[in-house]
Amino acid sequence: MTDMLDLAIRGGSVIDGTGSPARRADVGIRDGRIVAIGEVPPAREDIDATGLVVAPGFIDVHTHYDAQIFWDPALTPSSNHGVTTVIGGNCGFSIAPLSGKPDDARYMMRMLSRVEGMPLESLEQGVPWSWTSFADYLGLIEGKAGINAGFMVGHSALRRAVMGSRAVGELATQDEIAEMGRLLAESLAAGGLGLSTTLSVTHNDADGQPVPSRHAAQEEMFALARVVGEYEGTWLEMVADTGQPFSEKSKTIMTEMSRASGRALNWNLLAANSRHKDLFDAQLSASDYAAERGGRVIALAAPHPIGVVLSFEAGMVIDAIPGWAEVIGLPLPQRIMQLSDPAVRRRLNATSAAATGTFREMADWSAWTIVETFEPANKALEGRTIGWLASTLDKTPIDAMLDLAISENLRTRMQPPVHGRDRESWEMRAGAWKDARTVIGGSDAGAHLDMIDSFAFSTQVLAAGVREHRLIGLEEAVHQMTQVPARTFGLRDRGVLAPGYHADVVVFDPETIGCGPLHSRADLPGGAARLYAEPIGIAHVIVNGAPVHRGAHHTGRLPGKILRSGVDTVTVPVGEPLPEPA
Repeated sequence: MTDMLDLAIRGGSVIDGTGSPARRADVGIRDGRIVAIGEVPPAREDIDATGLVVAPGFIDVHTHYDAQIFWDPALTPSSNHGVTTVIGGNCGFSIAPLSGKPDDARYMMRMLSRVEGMPLESLEQGVPWSWTSFADYLGLIEGKAGINAGFMVGHSALRRAVMGSRAVGELATQDEIAEMGRLLAESLAAGGLGLSTTLSVTHNDADGQPVPSRHAAQEEMFALARVVGEYEGTWLEMVADTGQPFSEKSKTIMTEMSRASGRALNWNLLAANSRHKDLFDAQLSASDYAAERGGRVIALAAPHPIGVVLSFEAGMVIDAIPGWAEVIGLPLPQRIMQLSDPAVRRRLNATSAAATGTFREMADWSAWTIVETFEPANKALEGRTIGWLASTLDKTPIDAMLDLAISENLRTRMQPPVHGRDRESWEMRAGAWKDARTVIGGSDAGAHLDMIDSFAFSTQVLAAGVREHRLIGLEEAVHQMTQVPARTFGLRDRGVLAPGYHADVVVFDPETIGCGPLHSRADLPGGAARLYAEPIGIAHVIVNGAPVHRGAHHTGRLPGKILRSGVDTVTVPVGEPLPEPA
């Protein structure tokens, strides 16, 4: 039959992504596109969705899958949790372009290992590092992705490719800025989705120095933003003042980059904590600041209270606590020596106590939980707090914490207190999800593999936000994770279930959907482990019309498209209002 479908999803409750009420309908798919919703003709394959929701696949606009796509083309666990489209290359940390010099590639590997928590052995063994241009990189992964994936062009990558070791510590010359602009233009023409950068104090390289983009003058940033504005379907991304209100300087930079490019700039991450509502409101107001001046700034709103697991070996985040950077940045033997010194400990304790906002809360050492130990004698401490340990040993909390860490060569993994679990924080969080100045995001999937579990943002929003706390309706939650990001970033024909749209679909049980227990899986190249959680209640994930997950089973198919600017994306004018539910 000429009109036979490739796939039909029958008997489900269709939530189309627009915010419209769910309706009983079948969905017909042919040649990777949705061709009919309602009564649909026969198909070569049927999926019975009786009692289940049929929705557009979720869109994750902030990931770091640039390296993982080489060794895990299915891009798990995102795809397991119903995500069918991801954007990588954020925070200035793309892995293309490269200069072709081994030292520069080695720097990028070590930087990613330090700042994004990707095991160095996995980057060495699992990634070919054989390209120079952005086009070469995209060509290597074309046809090898389980879900749709697009990538930003990283500012730090541009700086290192052009300036070499001078990228850290020095300003760029006019000629170097021009060369970065030329390289950015070449990368955008090849399909890069825009420019990403960071100013965050939490972003330091393997030598403890600020990453390359943190050494850029405003002139350089604005020049690169202007280049972005010359290419269709592009945008900007930034990490700015982490854990504190945006400075006037940061708000100006974000606004002027948006104005220079004529594109939206999104920043990561807006976290809800009722103890710091002033911080929350102040950060969100950056959107108003930009709008009043002709720019557009969008916050990525966190999906749930995010706990981080840290170690004094990696040092990520700890080095952002006032006073700690100079110690954490030292080579491991010297770092241990400094952290063993009572005078250094007293100084660090004092500067930590003088911190403000979230960093002050983080410095409550007694509230830290011991998550994982590496010496047999310490195994019984897992799950205990540093406060309990300090009391047991009759030590101060900082002494108990650092003595334990040093006994394990700083490998001990601990979690600072997690705030934002109270009802008021959840109400702030859900309000942010529905705010026109935000997009749900900030998963960081593919990064911080031993540190956070926010990769499961989609199932966490549906489980906690919709079903447990009842703060957002199911249709609205789906809308915020599908059509809103698709329209905000100009993803062509994605984010909605409608005839003519790409057939990216997730089928799930609204009564059970959620995130399973967090655990470690040693499945990375070189035998390294990562945090992982299986989804609950996800029955099917379909990408461009091809089933990629049936429950817990991955089909082995790789139908994902590598998204390219101007081909798979369209420009969203800065003044265009964000979509409202239909």
